[in-house]
Amino acid sequence: MITRNNIGLRAVEKRDLEILKDWRNIPTFRKNFREVRELNSQNQENWYNKLNSSSNEFMFIFEDIEKNIPVGAGGLLYINWIIRSADFSFYIGHDEGYIDEKYAIDAATLLIQYGFNNLNLNKIWMELYEFDHKKINFFIDKFNFKIDGKLRANCFEDGQYWDSLIISLTLNDIKNER
Repeated sequence: MITRNNIGLRAVEKRDLEILKDWRNIPTFRKNFREVRELNSQNQENWYNKLNSSSNEFMFIFEDIEKNIPVGAGGLLYINWIIRSADFSFYIGHDEGYIDEKYAIDAATLLIQYGFNNLNLNKIWMELYEFDHKKINFFIDKFNFKIDGKLRANCFEDGQYWDSLIISLTLNDIKNER
């Protein structure tokens, strides 16, 4: 387990599928995900099997080390080993925090460090819908992610079309901060 303060990163296990399904089905979370349908146990099982057969996806459970409970999930997905980039997946499910004050900073820091230091990535990026202010502000303000661009009318939610923002953090961004 990779740790920082009160958070640990560990691989997703089959025993986590039920809580992951429950978190992913929280309506205020689901509207921010590309997968908008209500997930069932079979969906989770299929996802888990695909995850375990892929060498381009690294998904983790964030665990409160003191309480020994899962508190969120995140990963580095769709890794392109040629340009060394990965799509960043991230949320805190515990108490429906999504992005919270207790776990989010340490969990995101661990996952970002793992991507750059262990997987030798050059770029970590995210696609976020323009109404997901909590996550956009968190990653731009706390981690210095940059806005790469916008995909117009790329999401349909609550009867209207919304833009997606592509934000990223590169190895150079981190080096320039030092």
